[in-house]
Amino acid sequence: MRQQFLFWMGILGCYAFAKAQTTKPVVPIKKDSVKVVPTDFYYLDGDSVKQIELDEILLLQNLQFKSEYEKIRYAILKRKVRKVWPYAKLATERLEAIRIRLDAIDNPRQKRKYAKMVEDYIQNEFQGELKKLSMTEGQILIKLIHRQTGNTSYDLLKQLRSGWSAFWFNTTANMFDMSLKTEYDPVNEIEDFYVEDILLNEFKYETLEFQEAATGISYLDGFNNWKRFEKTLPADYDAKNLAAREKRIKEYLQEKAKKDAKAKKKRDREKAREERRKK
Repeated sequence: MRQQFLFWMGILGCYAFAKAQTTKPVVPIKKDSVKVVPTDFYYLDGDSVKQIELDEILLLQNLQFKSEYEKIRYAILKRKVRKVWPYAKLATERLEAIRIRLDAIDNPRQKRKYAKMVEDYIQNEFQGELKKLSMTEGQILIKLIHRQTGNTSYDLLKQLRSGWSAFWFNTTANMFDMSLKTEYDPVNEIEDFYVEDILLNEFKYETLEFQEAATGISYLDGFNNWKRFEKTLPADYDAKNLAAREKRIKEYLQEKAKKDAKAKKKRDREKAREERRKK
């Protein structure tokens, strides 16, 4: 658990001591908004008309799921994306600032000292919050960092290695089943397409703060791939996957009940010892 927590610290630590040095993110274009170019005119029937530049608009429609399992999968991802997005956004806003600061430090000893200072601070300040991230949420975070920076976490590790070598390599030694080289691919990966659709809809309704992606993304290509995916699902797809999901939930609840019972016994023993001590 400590190792898992420290990895998220490494991913997000880049914003701990850095001041915002990035430009203000472009906000989504609201309905009916236009860009006015006052110096250019068209002449129609003797009247001068200002030229206006319309922003490119992506029309989103709610995904119509034929698969009940995929509908559930999307809803679960939506909750996780809402939780993880603020971390990815903050990390993106600070990564460049950290790189600039490390590049400005010539002394290797001072670089190590700076990295250690950041590590100590983020452990004390964000430990409780970031420990709540599940492994699935961590995987989403890795992909969103690639979406927002254009670099995988592995590439960022290499770029920051001069100042973060010991910290990053120690905390990413055993990453379980996750890969730091994972890229965000909403065109070919169905789960990534769901994440992209969720983000765009959240931006649309301003329930998540917008930040422009660094990577080029073709939503339409991803949508078409998802439509093909839906059409080719086998007839027993929902039955198998829903049954497997039900089994996972049952096993989780059983395991949770065991842990809760064990924790209760421990609390009861401690309470009994405390009462005997008072007597």
